Amino acid sequence: MIFDSHAHYNDKRFDDDRRAVLSQMLQNEVCGIINCGTDLASSQFSVALTDSFDGIYAAVGFHPEDLEHVERDYDECAQLLAHKKVVAVGEIGLDYYWDAFPRPVQQEWFVRQMQLAKEHRLPVIVHDRDAHEDTLTLLKQERPQGVLHAFSGSVEMAKEVLNLGMYIGLGGVVTFQNARKTVEVAQMIPLDRLLLETDAPYMAPVPFRGRRNDSTMIRFVAARIAELRGMETDEILEITTANAKRVFGI
Repeated sequence: MIFDSHAHYNDKRFDDDRRAVLSQMLQNEVCGIINCGTDLASSQFSVALTDSFDGIYAAVGFHPEDLEHVERDYDECAQLLAHKKVVAVGEIGLDYYWDAFPRPVQQEWFVRQMQLAKEHRLPVIVHDRDAHEDTLTLLKQERPQGVLHAFSGSVEMAKEVLNLGMYIGLGGVVTFQNARKTVEVAQMIPLDRLLLETDAPYMAPVPFRGRRNDSTMIRFVAARIAELRGMETDEILEITTANAKRVFGI
């Protein structure tokens, strides 16, 4: 019943037991996972995972912290969009927290990849860290379909994202004690625009905070959102699974 709309099972923290972890989850309570690339190598890895597991789909693209070889590798990465189980362009966007690359460079590649997604009629998976104003400006300019993942903005920003027809992804942060804004967003978002995610292996929910995250832990995120909204956990899981299949065309 669980659909994880954003994970990174290519991460080295899964090197020792990746196949066992994925096999066990997909044979039990996890019905789908979007594994997101951040550069050419991780995008290729994500596509290879889709060939090994029925329930895994890939997003390919360049993360704003991974633009070192984007000029060299962009065309080759774009060719991966032809694979039948590549369902999105991502993870793309802006990151002003680390500022690993100049902001105009981040913005240029964010726009180019949004345009690429529109050319291929694919949704985008957007990363936004400490860049709310510019992210929203560029989303309004390009108007892609897709999801703003690990949403960390205000209710007011969420309303603007929703007005663009996009989805909002929430994960382990909603269970954190100091997550006031995320809790407010979880309470107001229309249920048909909500996606659940892990960002595995990062951002594990309470009571596993600080441990390696995996897709089964989405149940704790769903339970917290269900509590906030006076619903059952399984209702949230059912709705968000249907949403993920709809936005990614699965």
